[in-house]
Amino acid sequence: MTDKVKINPVTLDIVKDSLIAISNEIFYAFAQTSMSPIIYETLDYASGIADGEGRLLTQGNGVTGFIGMISPMINAVVEKHGKENLRPGDVYIINDPFMGGGTHMSDVGMVMPIFYKDELIAFAGNKAHWTDIGGMAPGSFSTDATNMHQEGLCFSGTKLVDRGELIEPVWDIMKSNMRFPQISEGDMWGQISSLRTGEKRINELCDKYGVDIVKGSMERLINQGEMVARRRLKEMPKGTWEMEEYMDDDGHGNPVRLKVKVTITEDEFLADFTGSDPQVVGSINSGLTPAYAGVKVVFMSIIGPELTVNDGVFGPLRTITEPGSVLNAHRPAATSCYYESMIYAIDVVWKAIAPAFPESLGAGHLLSVCTVLMAGKHQDFGNDYLIIEPTVGGWGASRGLDGQVGQFCVGDGETYNVPVEMAETRYGIRIDEHSLHTDGAGAGEFRGGSGAVRVYRSMNENQTFTGSFGRNKWPTWGLSGGKDGSINYFQFIDADGTKSEPMGIVARRVMNTNDVVRLVTATGGGYGNPFKRPAEKVAMDVKNEYITVEQAKEDYGVIVDPNTFEVSGLTEERKNC
Repeated sequence: MTDKVKINPVTLDIVKDSLIAISNEIFYAFAQTSMSPIIYETLDYASGIADGEGRLLTQGNGVTGFIGMISPMINAVVEKHGKENLRPGDVYIINDPFMGGGTHMSDVGMVMPIFYKDELIAFAGNKAHWTDIGGMAPGSFSTDATNMHQEGLCFSGTKLVDRGELIEPVWDIMKSNMRFPQISEGDMWGQISSLRTGEKRINELCDKYGVDIVKGSMERLINQGEMVARRRLKEMPKGTWEMEEYMDDDGHGNPVRLKVKVTITEDEFLADFTGSDPQVVGSINSGLTPAYAGVKVVFMSIIGPELTVNDGVFGPLRTITEPGSVLNAHRPAATSCYYESMIYAIDVVWKAIAPAFPESLGAGHLLSVCTVLMAGKHQDFGNDYLIIEPTVGGWGASRGLDGQVGQFCVGDGETYNVPVEMAETRYGIRIDEHSLHTDGAGAGEFRGGSGAVRVYRSMNENQTFTGSFGRNKWPTWGLSGGKDGSINYFQFIDADGTKSEPMGIVARRVMNTNDVVRLVTATGGGYGNPFKRPAEKVAMDVKNEYITVEQAKEDYGVIVDPNTFEVSGLTEERKNC
């Protein structure tokens, strides 16, 4: 071990960086071998490696909300089976929302112990959204589920591969209960093969440098992460900040309150959600892990987004959630839309401390994943199809910067939408429009980023549409005098011209040939007094159609000539500001 053998610190750092590279290789190997567009296009997955004690060393993320979920998943498997019962080549499957690392059952995790010459030295794990895992609804995702048994198959750390051989009865159960078993099988082997890639690379690293140096580098990764995090924590403002927000809807028309008290001391960053509402009948509940992962997102935003994600970095972080609350629900609560409560947990912490960290945190953004799921039969080929993807929207402005335009929410992170060309070829839809939503909301010295409009046209009979658009009643919030942005919603326009009311949540709404659904996402909140935005910038915003002539005058106090787009005057209110 490192305390017995003198190891060159340069060598330790080389091996440390190699471990990070291995984690990245696991990540990309999975993308290249999966079969679901939500994985290889959208990147709705994460992967990572942990040391022999189950401490996360480094993680590759597509989905930000999966930050720090790999090690709880690994530890849950170890706790259930015991280290002494793990064998080289074993792989365990876990998607239980109420075990470590659990989200919803569509997010399937796999854990592989890594041995070097019969010594357990590491773990590799990954977690990905499968197209379907069974249950009452296509895609195993439903806004109207009332318990987990309606949401698909649940695996609570079940052994899937024994010493390198697939346990066929387990897979038989899986494929007999899934709507797209061929796709799921491809994703399963993609996950397994990427973990095996990690196993191979770590063994090669041990062959090259020796197992003691590799383990020493693992310890160095953890120690360096915690050292940097604690140093930066000491530089933060100290105090307590409180905030509460209401989630728009629990899936049954009821708002849900989230409450947080954030306390920063010399050696701890504590987010206490005590007082948040109890778990609900709808599917927005989450188990214990998502709220903790959500706080990690905000924590890393201010502690240093460039840092390697590992359990050392999270050493000073602590989260409290009440058992039985919407952020720490008990089984068999429904969790299909768990991400809505997780992202609201991020938002309420963010909103609480944003005034204290203006260099890191801006105004409110679209907030929701704005999930869309359509299922039916392809109009040309007759095969069953299912499309599930997030929708982009506007981010809030921040000090010195207008909000970003058409980006995914904070829970998605480095994810992507399915390209229009692929969607129209593979699925029974046509995308009539994909454009910016320039409603002029989010006025400020720095303007909130525009949302998006996306219009799906059904190309066959009896297609179904499920959507979950949070932030559908209360708009994105402004900061430091900036005005609020707008809301997310969608609206159905049937082939006969009948229009529905705008809405934010629906389950399996039937769409027939040439029916369309128009998705509209929020513009982010503004930052700073709108009257301080330079008049020339306001005129350019009008020219670029982010705002109208009327909004320029009303919100910014700037009179813009509608023909030349030049400033022709200022209102008295702006002059007197």
